Amino acid sequence: MLVGYARVSTEEQRLDLQLDALKGAGCEKVFSDQVSGAAATKAGLDEALAYVRSGDVLVVWKLDRLGRTVKGLVELVDGLKERGVQFKSVTDGIDTSTSAGKFFFHVMAAMAEMERDLIRERTNAGLAAARARGRLGGRKPKMNAAKLDAAKKLLRAGTPVSEVAKTLGVGRATLYRNLNANKQAERVELPQVTEDFLPTRASQHQPSREPL
Repeated sequence: MLVGYARVSTEEQRLDLQLDALKGAGCEKVFSDQVSGAAATKAGLDEALAYVRSGDVLVVWKLDRLGRTVKGLVELVDGLKERGVQFKSVTDGIDTSTSAGKFFFHVMAAMAEMERDLIRERTNAGLAAARARGRLGGRKPKMNAAKLDAAKKLLRAGTPVSEVAKTLGVGRATLYRNLNANKQAERVELPQVTEDFLPTRASQHQPSREPL
């Protein structure tokens, strides 16, 4: 069975051209979407993929109707192949049931792999250059030296840990981690800040046991 899929990016665009081409190609069932190719969810495509069975052919008007990257397209077609479903693009003249179509996707898979390697290579080169300049990659730390110094002063003044964390705009776990790491690095006399050392409500309001 030939199952068609059509997509336009906006509601202002019309599906007529694609629908006519898919019906002309012999599609008995057609699914469609009116959504950008970059959208994470495409309901019509999901329905089409759930509908096709082994021996069927998923047909599109053009390759870019399925996605915007070579990697994504190759992964989708590979997933169809594992289920025994073939793929065909009317405009591009691609049919994975033929030798030429299979060869085309082998080439596309190789290009996708090369693209991943190039991205990885550029990323590693950028990180190496940043490290050489004294900068580290990754997410910017939530606590800098100024915040750490302010936290120590507030804690020494008796400010509760929860209030210190709220004032600095960080979570208590982040505060504990940075304070204890700083203590080990500087070997200074700071109280070990952990959950075990936080005063509980019971201990704060416990009555004195001294004899009257």
